[in-house]
Amino acid sequence: MSLVVPEGEFQYVLRIVNTNVDGAVNVVFALTAIKGVGRRFAGELCRLADINKAKRAGELTDDEIQKLVTILQHPTQFEIPTWFLNRQRDIRDGKNTQLYSNYLDNSLREDMQRMRKIRSHRGIRHAYGLKVRGQHTKTTGRRGRTVGVAKK
Repeated sequence: MSLVVPEGEFQYVLRIVNTNVDGAVNVVFALTAIKGVGRRFAGELCRLADINKAKRAGELTDDEIQKLVTILQHPTQFEIPTWFLNRQRDIRDGKNTQLYSNYLDNSLREDMQRMRKIRSHRGIRHAYGLKVRGQHTKTTGRRGRTVGVAKK
């Protein structure tokens, strides 16, 4: 079963929250091009916006795109639980939000700057470019450094 869409209505590239989204891919996978939106969150967005998940992203109307953006910007108002969000109990305001696109990049950069400023263990490891999450570093993670045995 194929749906024939008039030529003028199909968009091959959509612009959603400052991200180019491929219109030829189905909606759930197309939304994952937005940074901060994974497959499960994209599925929830489609479910809450009453959009068929088998639909191609280029077939979306302007109203459906606006509905998706509204749900993405205010997820707690649309019964998305707080454990599903990617920014829980923010350090500054204590709110639960879903960060996406440039907001995600900015908050990660601010978090790293805060950790460096207070000289936490994670901040120091980030500053020196070392592994942060407890990995072994004796033999692995030597990318960009000299590898081998030093001669006498």
